Amino acid sequence: MPEIHKQTKFKHWQAVAIVLAFYDAITVMLAFFAALWLRSDCRLDAIEEDYWHPFIQFIPIYAILCLIIFWFCGLYRGVWRFASFMELERIVLATGITFVIHCIGIEISLFLPKMYYIRMPYSYYIVGIIFQFLFTLAARFSYRFMLLFKGAKTQHTEELAPVLLIGAGAAGRAIIREVNRIGQTRERVVCIIDDDENKWKRSIDGVPIEGGRDEILTAAKKYKCEKIYIAIPSATAEEKRDILNICKETDCELKLLRDVYKLVDENNISVADLKNVSIEDLLGREPIRVDLTEIYEYLSDKVIMVTGGGGSIGSELCRQIAKHSPKELIIFDIYENNAYDIQQELKRLHPDLKLTVLIGSVRDTARLEEVFSQYRPEIVYHAAAHKHVPLMEDSPEEAIKNNAVGTYKTAYAAMHHGCRRFVLISTDKAVNPTNIMGASKRLCEMVIQTFDAKVKAGKAGEIPPMAVHGEVGEIKESSSPEKIKTEFVAVRFGNVLGSNGSVVPLFKDQIREGGPVTVTHPDIIRYFMTIPEAVSLVLQAGTYAKGGEIFVLDMGSPVKIDTLARNLIRLSGLKPDEDIKIVYTGLRPGEKMFEEKLMAEEGLKTTNNKLIHIGNPIAFDSDKFITQLEDLMEAAYAGDKDIRTKVAAVVKTYSPEV
Repeated sequence: MPEIHKQTKFKHWQAVAIVLAFYDAITVMLAFFAALWLRSDCRLDAIEEDYWHPFIQFIPIYAILCLIIFWFCGLYRGVWRFASFMELERIVLATGITFVIHCIGIEISLFLPKMYYIRMPYSYYIVGIIFQFLFTLAARFSYRFMLLFKGAKTQHTEELAPVLLIGAGAAGRAIIREVNRIGQTRERVVCIIDDDENKWKRSIDGVPIEGGRDEILTAAKKYKCEKIYIAIPSATAEEKRDILNICKETDCELKLLRDVYKLVDENNISVADLKNVSIEDLLGREPIRVDLTEIYEYLSDKVIMVTGGGGSIGSELCRQIAKHSPKELIIFDIYENNAYDIQQELKRLHPDLKLTVLIGSVRDTARLEEVFSQYRPEIVYHAAAHKHVPLMEDSPEEAIKNNAVGTYKTAYAAMHHGCRRFVLISTDKAVNPTNIMGASKRLCEMVIQTFDAKVKAGKAGEIPPMAVHGEVGEIKESSSPEKIKTEFVAVRFGNVLGSNGSVVPLFKDQIREGGPVTVTHPDIIRYFMTIPEAVSLVLQAGTYAKGGEIFVLDMGSPVKIDTLARNLIRLSGLKPDEDIKIVYTGLRPGEKMFEEKLMAEEGLKTTNNKLIHIGNPIAFDSDKFITQLEDLMEAAYAGDKDIRTKVAAVVKTYSPEV
C-alpha cells in the first residue's frame, strides 16, 4: 500500500502545472475581456450587445482550447527557474496558434445567431492577443526575474570574487553570462580586456571594456581582481604567451580556454571549459601537427616492438602506436611496474589491440634472441636507455653497458630476425657531449650508422655478435647477410616536458614542499617539447627513413631554466623570491650551459615536415669502431675507472673535462 500511495502522489511539477493551467484559463479570458472593455472606453454598459453575447458564449470554449494548445506546446513541462529563449519560442508559437483559433471562433460566434456578417473591431484582436502573450509570459518568467532581482541584491551584500575577463568575443560573452548568473559561481566579471579598439569604452551585459592588453595590470589593480579568465579561442600560441606573460605579473589566478574550442560553437562555451594555465602555454609554441595518414600507412598491420616501453617516451610511443592499428604491439622493459601500468592502460583504451608485454634487459643476449626469434617484430623503436646525466656521471660503466652495448645487441638481434626498420631514440646531449650519458648516446648513434652502412654494402655478416665472457645464448643468424635489409635510423631531440627525470616534475615537487627551487645556473637554457609532440615527430621521422639518417627534431626556441622555474612558481599562485626562494646550485658534473642539436660537421637537409631535419652522418671507420666498442664493453664490465678516457678516444667530440 505505501508503494501504491507513492506512485499516485502528485509530483511538485505536476502541482505547478495545474496552478499554471488555472491561471492561463483565467488570464486568456481576462485578456480579451480587457480588450473589449478598453474598446468601449472602460465602461461595461458601453459594450455593444452584438459583441458582448458572442464573446460570453465563445470565451470559455477558447480558454479550454488554449489549455490544450499550451500543453502540446510544452508550456506545462518546463523548469521555469531556467526559462530561456527556447521557452520564449514555445510561448510565441502557442500564442500564434491560439490567435488564429480565436479569430476564427469569435467570427463564427458573431455570424451564426444573426446569419449576417458582423466583424469584431481590429483593436479587440490586437490588444487581446498582446495581453494574452504578456500574461502567459509573465507567469513563466516571473520566477526567473525574481531570482535575478534577488541576486542583484545579494551582490551588494555578499563578497564575490572579482574576475577580469580577456576577450570580448562570443566566447567572452558566454563566460560573462554564466559567471554573472546567480547561483552558478561565487564570482563576478567586473571588467573586460580586448585588443579591438572598436570595443573600448563600451560594455557587455553592463561589464565595461577597459582597453587592450596594455591595460591588464591597471585594470586588475583598479578592480582588485582575484582571477583572470582568458577566453580567446582564435589566439595563436604566441599571442597567448604574450598575454600570459603580462597576466602572471599580477597576483591573480589564471585560467585559459582549452584549444579544442577553436573548432566548436563559441556560444556554447562555459566556465567548465576553462583550464589552469600550464607551463606549455607559456612556451608560446603552436602545437605540432603531423601527417597521421603517413603514420597510419607505415604502422598499420605490422608487428611493432618498443624497448623501454614503460618509460616516459616509450609509453607515449606505445599509446600513439596503439591508435594506428598495429598487427601486434610488443612492450619490452626491465622495470615491471612501468610495464604493468602501460599494459593496463592500453588494455582499457584499446581492448581489441593484440598486446604483448615482456620483461627483460637489452643487455641480455639470450633474452633478446628468445624475444626476436618468437615475435619477429617488423619495426623496433629503441627507447631503452639510462638518461639521467648526474647519475650516469657517478656510474659511467652502466651508461656504456645499457646504452651503447644494449643498443648494439638489440640492433643485432633485430637485423638477424627480419626487422625492416630500427629507430633509435637519441638526444641532443649526444652533440659535443660533456657528460658520459651524452657520449654513450653518441656511441648509440655510431652503432646505428655502422649497422646501416654494413647492411647497405651487403656486409652484414661482418658485424660480430657482442657478448661478455661467459655470456650464453648468442644470436642465431636466421637471415643470410645478403638478404638482410634492415634500415637503421636515429631520431635526436631535446628535453621533453614532464618526462622522468626532467626539471618540471622536480620543480613542482619543490614548490609543493614550500621550496626552495634549485636551478643550476641563472643563464642555463634548454630546448623543450611535450612528450606527445616529440613522439609524434619520432613516428613521422620513421616514415621518412631510408637508412643511416640522424633525424633532428626542431624544438623551437630555447628556454631559460630560471624563467621556467619562475613561471611555475607564479602558476602555483606564489611569488618567486618571496613565497618560494630560488637557489642557484652551480652546474652539475657533465652539464652544459646549452644543448646543441647538430655537430659542426653535420649538414642539414629538410623533409616534408619543416620540423624534422636530417643531419648528414659524420664519417668514421666502422670496422675500427666495432673493435673499440668491444674494448669499451670489456672495460665497462671490468669496472675500469678510466672508462671516460677510453670513451673519449672513440667519441672525438666528447670533452669530459668541460
